[in-house]
Amino acid sequence: MLNTVALSLGGRYAFSRRSSISFVSLVASGGLALSVAVLIIVVSVVNGFERELRERVFGVLPHLSFYGREPLPGNAADLDVLRALDGVRGVVPVVQGAGLAAVPSDVAGVLITGIDPLVHGEVSTLEDYLVGSPVLRAGEFSLVLGIGVARELGVEIGERITLVLPSATVTPVGIFPRQKRFVLRGILQSRSEIDSRSAYIHINDAQKVFRLGGRIHGYQVKLQDLFAASSIAAQGVSALGPQRVFARSWMSTHGNLYRAIGMQKATMFVLLSFLVAVAAFNLVSTLVMIVDQRSGDVAILRTLGSNRATLVLAFVVVGILLGGSGIVIGVILGVLIASGLPDFYQWATNLFSLDLMNQYFVSYLPVEIRRDDIVGIVLTAMILCLLSTIYPAWRAAGLRPSEVLAHE
Repeated sequence: MLNTVALSLGGRYAFSRRSSISFVSLVASGGLALSVAVLIIVVSVVNGFERELRERVFGVLPHLSFYGREPLPGNAADLDVLRALDGVRGVVPVVQGAGLAAVPSDVAGVLITGIDPLVHGEVSTLEDYLVGSPVLRAGEFSLVLGIGVARELGVEIGERITLVLPSATVTPVGIFPRQKRFVLRGILQSRSEIDSRSAYIHINDAQKVFRLGGRIHGYQVKLQDLFAASSIAAQGVSALGPQRVFARSWMSTHGNLYRAIGMQKATMFVLLSFLVAVAAFNLVSTLVMIVDQRSGDVAILRTLGSNRATLVLAFVVVGILLGGSGIVIGVILGVLIASGLPDFYQWATNLFSLDLMNQYFVSYLPVEIRRDDIVGIVLTAMILCLLSTIYPAWRAAGLRPSEVLAHE
């Protein structure tokens, strides 16, 4: 009777021990999967912001601008000099200045940019984000506004808007700011900060409004490599003459933001890698429990002639299988959640009338899943899992068969 009770209790204890090990293994794999998924989601969101800044904002805005210290003649010689610089993809003339867009009920500050629509595509993807059928023709005094400005003024396509310049005009009845009425022909909807301050008109109309005659304010340049802006700026100023022009690149306007995004990505990767490390090292406790439970089997294998290397390899494989399953689940979960995050954010924004992105340079949540980032995350997690198997495997290999079998 006592033997029966002992065997029954022993079986229940063994079952309970196996169940606890299975539960701990599940928790360890689940924690690793969650950590990997969170790391993929966060890095993908940061990648999305970097992509939008590079493609959307820098696609519309020039990479590099040369402004005259005095209005420039805008001759073909200057264009040829700039186009000849190594690394330059396109050069166009521009007239640009600050002003106000006014309607009877409201007013908004804008950056007025006079462009030649026939050649402006060399340096900008502006047309990709235009709503309506805007055609800027010389002499028609037509206008394209950013959607943020249009909403602030409460205007729609076809309405008249007055552009007011900071310079004054002297008339017989007094001094008045220079102004001209335009017709709104299109709206810029790039879903970025550009929408809140942009006003585009034909360069010939801009020359009349700014009273430049046939002169211009400068040139906008598109580069093959964004990060070559500083060197090309120096070359351009030297070629055109530092007494005539000065350069302004994207680094002076958005460089800090671009570097901040890159730094944030590196920082988040490092910090969240610690989360993955904690989850990976949870495998240590799981493998230690497996070693304790299977100590008798280990001792029998040792007596049958298995060497330490075989035992170490066996427990390393167990650890890699447990960690690998968690990593695979985490990658799948992270990719699925990251892919659906923009739509979920838009749905939540519309449902709860939120505007969480109003402080950023884009008005939506961008996500970009990069293969190289996923590979880096997987390799980092696998290395941590491999390191987590060293102690349990060494402990299993160090068991003494005589001591273990004496208590069996």
